[in-house]
Amino acid sequence: MTTQQRSFLIRLALLGLLVGLAELNAGEDEDYYMQELLTRDLYNQVQIQETPVASIPAKKAPKEKNQVKTSGKKAEKNKKTAGTTPNSISDGEGQYRPVAEECPPMGLETMKIDDFQLHASTTKRYGLGAHRGRLNIQAGLYEDDLYDGAWCAGRDDPLQWFEVDARRLTKFTGVITQGRSSLWSSDWVTSYKVMVSNDSHTWVTIRNGSEDVIFRGNQEKEIPVRNILPTPMVARYIRVSPQSWFSSGNICMRVEILGCPLPDPNNYYRRRNEVITTDKLDFKHHSYKDMRQLMKVVNEMCPNITRIYNIGKSYNGLKLYAIEISDNPGEHEAGEPEFRYTAGSHGNEVLGRELLLLLMQFMCMEYLSGNPRIRHLVEETRIHLLPSVNPDGYEKAFEAGSELSGWSLGRWSSNGIDIHHNFPDLNTILWEAEAKKWTPRKTSNHHIPIPEWYLSNNASVAVETRALITWMEKIPFVLGGNLQGGELVVTFPYDKTRTQGVTRESTPTPDDHVFRWLAFSYSSTHRRMTDASQRVCHTENFAKEDGTINGASWHTAAGSMNDFSYLHTNCFELSMYVGCDKFPHESELPEEWENNRESLLVFMEQVHRGIKGVVRDAQGRGIPNATISVEGINHDIRTAADGDYWRLLNPGEYRVTARAQGYGLTSKKCEVGYEMGTSTCDFTIGRTNLSRIKEIMERFNKQPIRLPHSNKQLQAPRSRERRQGTS
Repeated sequence: MTTQQRSFLIRLALLGLLVGLAELNAGEDEDYYMQELLTRDLYNQVQIQETPVASIPAKKAPKEKNQVKTSGKKAEKNKKTAGTTPNSISDGEGQYRPVAEECPPMGLETMKIDDFQLHASTTKRYGLGAHRGRLNIQAGLYEDDLYDGAWCAGRDDPLQWFEVDARRLTKFTGVITQGRSSLWSSDWVTSYKVMVSNDSHTWVTIRNGSEDVIFRGNQEKEIPVRNILPTPMVARYIRVSPQSWFSSGNICMRVEILGCPLPDPNNYYRRRNEVITTDKLDFKHHSYKDMRQLMKVVNEMCPNITRIYNIGKSYNGLKLYAIEISDNPGEHEAGEPEFRYTAGSHGNEVLGRELLLLLMQFMCMEYLSGNPRIRHLVEETRIHLLPSVNPDGYEKAFEAGSELSGWSLGRWSSNGIDIHHNFPDLNTILWEAEAKKWTPRKTSNHHIPIPEWYLSNNASVAVETRALITWMEKIPFVLGGNLQGGELVVTFPYDKTRTQGVTRESTPTPDDHVFRWLAFSYSSTHRRMTDASQRVCHTENFAKEDGTINGASWHTAAGSMNDFSYLHTNCFELSMYVGCDKFPHESELPEEWENNRESLLVFMEQVHRGIKGVVRDAQGRGIPNATISVEGINHDIRTAADGDYWRLLNPGEYRVTARAQGYGLTSKKCEVGYEMGTSTCDFTIGRTNLSRIKEIMERFNKQPIRLPHSNKQLQAPRSRERRQGTS
């Protein structure tokens, strides 16, 4: 029997087995094993690449030959050349070797690699199992048996290993490692070997000439270290085998593998695991200069509906650019709500930044193509997108690169301030007033003024925060979302616990039901946030709560942008944590766009849920700063400069009252329907007699009105006549 005939019979038998399994309704795990059997012949036919490299042995090799820490433009160059055939360069001694080639991350950090694709020789305990050996995974404050910050071997010896099953033939090009994320332990691997296999039984160690390569590992636990293989290796399995570790610690690692999947003959992997977008957008990471250029391109494509402006400057002098999308850019239109998205307050959480750059491209292109949904949004809403609140921090993270920036590089402003939590603590002011029963007579339940100490020049306030506050006070925003990274959840106010000293406590606002709906509108339309099979990013399973959580229930934070926005302005603000990976590789951006696109649009549309209207005086003029109160909700809002207002509410019937200083008050019932669209509820209120008297007094500089003497003589007898007539 020839080899071709034997191969045909094997495939025929496997096909019959597949049909039988289909009849038994095989589960996903069985399906994957059948895929392995279908391609077994291919795996066996491909020999692991073991091309020797003309260079000195690894033990004597200089650092740059075994340990590559690419950054900045060099990192971007590597990304662009990923998957290309390496050229040859001279090593300075007349010999030639391949240029180091780098593929994208396989997805341990982004969860593209499932838990059951990760294996280890031994495990210290479940919470330190192989499934926790993912780059940048975080441990909780109090480490436990479920969610710790690395894979840790059960024994400390050179026979331990951490294994990744790529499930298909993959060209492996590099390994990135970290130590263990822990406040209490110091564990990291200082050197390791790398091995590959086609069948998980026969392993080949990466060699440099005639000797095994010993890759330099970490010198501490947080900064990632990337090592590029001397030559790409084609296999299905890859192992990292620690050879030495921190003397006072244990074998613990967090890992990412760089690899390019080879074409799948059965097109199975792509069908099961990959998301393909049809949107023709600029899927790449944008430096500050690239960001400005892209915004300019969008503005030139859609000049009639876009406007670029800046709200201030960063600590290093970079302008904070925003783009407005509206049918009448540059002007607030009475009755049209204002919406905002911001991103990048933590400079290293770059996915939100790129999503907003993609969103502005998408809305421009769809508007030009006549998409009715986008046209309605643009014509009925004034949309503001601020993609980079902290450009200084972003530049630091961008220089290091998507895999080497770690968990915190670039998070803070250049003067070390966390911008998102740099706002004045208005919660304490309100809660103390409520305890003293000063609300609502002495202290309002809304538009709480900023304390004087916060406005002083020597206060620890970032210039970016001051710029945001000025922007928030200038434009009457109704709804906003700030895009964060490192998790998959939407949080809503309050972010600070009411009980002092408590780190986690549900602390709802008076608009808790509205906030919960707004949060759910984003999470439920996200492709992964509410997926019950979605793996926990770090230590919290938010999917069981529909992908949403009250901020204070997660962790308390005073002075958050969300709380400040709610207590100082009319805007309802939420935080969207849009991905486990803060700085995903460029190749992941199309899938992340698909994950978030519908959510971004749906959340914007929620600005048209509730009631809106205009508060006018008897002459029909709009009254600014009039107060709108809803019975049963202890949080009011105020009208804008033209007397128009928007009040986010869930469906139902409400008694609403409008009042203003110097005017009376009036109430009416306003109904909010289930269909999308704001209900109109206008008010007309008249001046009070006291306000008229005060106005007349002000006109005469608060002096009694002096009438001419002749008039007094004429008025006296007339007044006596009136009194006699009445008697």
